[in-house]
Amino acid sequence: MAVNEEHIYSPGYRLTVNNVQIYYEYYDHEDPDAKVVVLVHGFLSSTVSFRQLLPYLTKKYKVIALDLPGFGQSEKSTSFIYKLTNYGQLILDFLDQLHIQDVILIGHSMGGQICMHAAKNSPKRIEKLILLGCCSYVKRASRSLIACSYLPLFTWGMRSWIQRKDVKQNLLSVLHDTKLVTEEMIESYKKPISEAAFIDSLIRLLRHREGDMCSQELKDIQQPVLMIWGKEDQVMPVKTGYRLKHDLPNAELIVYEKCGHLLMEEKPQEICHEITRFIEQDEHAALNIKHDTK
Repeated sequence: MAVNEEHIYSPGYRLTVNNVQIYYEYYDHEDPDAKVVVLVHGFLSSTVSFRQLLPYLTKKYKVIALDLPGFGQSEKSTSFIYKLTNYGQLILDFLDQLHIQDVILIGHSMGGQICMHAAKNSPKRIEKLILLGCCSYVKRASRSLIACSYLPLFTWGMRSWIQRKDVKQNLLSVLHDTKLVTEEMIESYKKPISEAAFIDSLIRLLRHREGDMCSQELKDIQQPVLMIWGKEDQVMPVKTGYRLKHDLPNAELIVYEKCGHLLMEEKPQEICHEITRFIEQDEHAALNIKHDTK
């Protein structure tokens, strides 16, 4: 389904958090008590990856989508330490500056790991987690590769790799339904990675990024977790989702047939239906209990 641009349009805002300028979009709701949902994108992406999901989410919730430091329209900082733990804390500090307390985090791919770090750091503040094709069990880059990143030619090589990278082919590799790839879609995903300083951020991420949470760390995340996966995901195979479900104490997993890694583009309406069910299920249970006691 095509994006309803008029419905989801929101002016972008900029906020300095921990000396890094963050770009974000805020979609208010007519219900002042509507829950706040925060969207965190994955690697080589930006807020654009949620463009098809936004028209559905904004009907029920207050929604914030932000670009992580180094990505999209946020600052390509030379001082930020590009660790998953730091990204997770930055989400919490970002919410502090907006004076927002209780939220539900939705993270895609690498954004899922970042959401789990935020949830681990602030278990009472992060009510629930929704992980879409969550990047998991990826180890830190090898010492030899990190050492090579300091060589003068490495930046040139990385820049050449990005310039040669065919955005269309990349989109075809993360989608099961190849008919969804249009010129408009290609341009939307190409623009955030075209900035020259983006290369330097990628190199810093390579150097700083620790490995993903191990099984023992995952057991510390006590919040309810909804995981949604595409069965044809070639980036994070669905077997990763089953392993993650085993390690998280309070998680459920939904797998969609004929769907790839960028499942927000392929199944936005279905995903929003499951998100709504997951967010509201405890509230309904509480209302039923309250009703029964009368």
